[in-house]
Amino acid sequence: MNKKTSVFANGLIWFGAGVSIAEILTGTYFAPLGIKRGLLAIILGHIIGGFFMFLIGLIGARTGKSAMETVKMSFGKKGGIFFAILNIIQLGGWTAIMIYDGALAADKVFSTGAWIWALIIGALIILWIFIGIENLGKVNLFAMTSLFILTIILCKIVFFDSINTSSEISTALSFGAAIELAAVMPLSWLPVISDYTREAKEPFKATLVSSLIYNLVSIWMYTIGMGAAIFTGEIDISIIMLKTGMGIIGLLIIVLSTVTTTFLDAFSTGISAESVSNRINGKSIAIITTIIGTILAIVFPMDDITDFLYVIGSVFAPMAAIMIVDYFILKKDHLNESINLKNFFIWLLGFLLYRYLLILDTSFGTTLIVIVLTMILSSAIGKIFEGNKSNNI
Repeated sequence: MNKKTSVFANGLIWFGAGVSIAEILTGTYFAPLGIKRGLLAIILGHIIGGFFMFLIGLIGARTGKSAMETVKMSFGKKGGIFFAILNIIQLGGWTAIMIYDGALAADKVFSTGAWIWALIIGALIILWIFIGIENLGKVNLFAMTSLFILTIILCKIVFFDSINTSSEISTALSFGAAIELAAVMPLSWLPVISDYTREAKEPFKATLVSSLIYNLVSIWMYTIGMGAAIFTGEIDISIIMLKTGMGIIGLLIIVLSTVTTTFLDAFSTGISAESVSNRINGKSIAIITTIIGTILAIVFPMDDITDFLYVIGSVFAPMAAIMIVDYFILKKDHLNESINLKNFFIWLLGFLLYRYLLILDTSFGTTLIVIVLTMILSSAIGKIFEGNKSNNI
């Protein structure tokens, strides 16, 4: 990417990321909490995840480095490759999941066969990749304007026109688990956001707008999903679309939102692959990822993504905590090192702590506790090792 992106362009990118079937689908899980408690959990989770999303995106914006290149600043060149590979795996997983959800939902609204919709969505994502992030401009503006209008219509139908308010959702969800389920969605963008803020003309403003818009839109999508589940008694987004009489409007929302969100996952897969080796062509990897994701979406069922989200949180939350401490507090850069074992040890402790706290199901979720404790540990150990060979930023 050679062109610098405006604050408005960055905002459009992350509006498209927020309007997502995955967000609406995850929002349906909050229905057992009721509107008030469910909305509180959604907001708290996004404040937690969104704050760290902003900090990580700001590192990339200020340094001009891609997401996985900024990771190397804390874990070393080979250490960064480890996380780049994990990121490629999770983004490939997201690509398949998003195409699967979009195709399944589209087929229930307009039945032609889910595999056909998977092929259509996959083809549109590849088209977006060919156009490229720096040339999307008018295409993205049209897509985002359409999505904005369509989701307002969906919101009106769900909260003002639905008549079935007596249904109950039996699936249990604790308040702490709900906060975590809200936080992990913005957390899933931690290893991605710098891929788009690094080219911003105004680093701070672009990162702030990107984070705010994504999280506000994500809260909106979660709330629509929760409200739809409560008022229709369904947790299947496609059935919700049918029950609320969305028809062609619902179909457009499903297809457009799937394409604009999944494009970022596939595109960043290529950028992450480039950080593994400079001989790799990122756009080619992005297209290959989309093709593989489309095939997986056709072949394998992917109905419950909660465990997948928690795995993402357990890997990238402690990673982000260490990056924040190194850049903003210790002001250390380990890019010239092969691998920083100290930070890897701290990350492993954070990872294990996250998995343990998930079992405990704490009242305030897992992410905030893990990130705060990891930051404290990283700061303390970092000050002890201040005399090492790393360079100051």
